[in-house]
Amino acid sequence: MAENKSEIIAGAVVVAVALGFVAYAGKLTGASAAADSYELSASFRSADGITVGTDVRLAGVKVGRVTSMALDPATYRAGTTISVARAIDVPDDSALAISSEGLLGGNYVEILPGGSPLYFAPGDQIEFTQGSISLVSLLMKFVGGDDGDRSSAE
Repeated sequence: MAENKSEIIAGAVVVAVALGFVAYAGKLTGASAAADSYELSASFRSADGITVGTDVRLAGVKVGRVTSMALDPATYRAGTTISVARAIDVPDDSALAISSEGLLGGNYVEILPGGSPLYFAPGDQIEFTQGSISLVSLLMKFVGGDDGDRSSAE
């Protein structure tokens, strides 16, 4: 009988720890914060390196995440929807840029705040965007030495 009680206690501890991990993972991914945010949309020429769930940051601080992405067949641009914490007011002349954490890091969406006294309302579209920059093309330009001045070599 003592073995059964110890097995039940051990099982309860395992279940409690598993539930703790699930709650922690939900908090990290922002799954529980959906009600405390509002959505904005934007259109990028190139959205390489970001996916649904990618961080949205303002001044290096996570303030939201990418909630959806789809190709617009009329413009061939990446239509993106982001969620931003309701406590953050984004000026209506702000821009979005896809930035890199470094050579080996991932990409994130950065809000570049403007100076307008007016703010985006939920569902508004951010007009000013800067897509991702391809590191491969930058390296090819650097290695190839393409500086645009070919007349001096001839």
